[in-house]
Amino acid sequence: MTDFDFGFTIINEDELEAVQHIKAEADAINVASFDVSERLDKLYNAIQPLLNNLAKNPSKDYIFWPNRLDKLEEFSDMINKIYKG
Repeated sequence: MTDFDFGFTIINEDELEAVQHIKAEADAINVASFDVSERLDKLYNAIQPLLNNLAKNPSKDYIFWPNRLDKLEEFSDMINKIYKG
């Protein structure tokens, strides 16, 4: 004779609460990691064009950059906004 358990196991209330608590924590970590991953992608996409533009003509000694201070402040604000979420 074989013991057929119908595919379920009996657990007590404390074990059920522990499993539900761990599942809730895992779900929260998953959401947080998605947020961090999304912010990292945004940071990369913000910084990469700057690096590409700076590397365009390495043979030139000077970079023509009108309104540099305003654009740097705007870029810094954008990076801070992405960083802080």
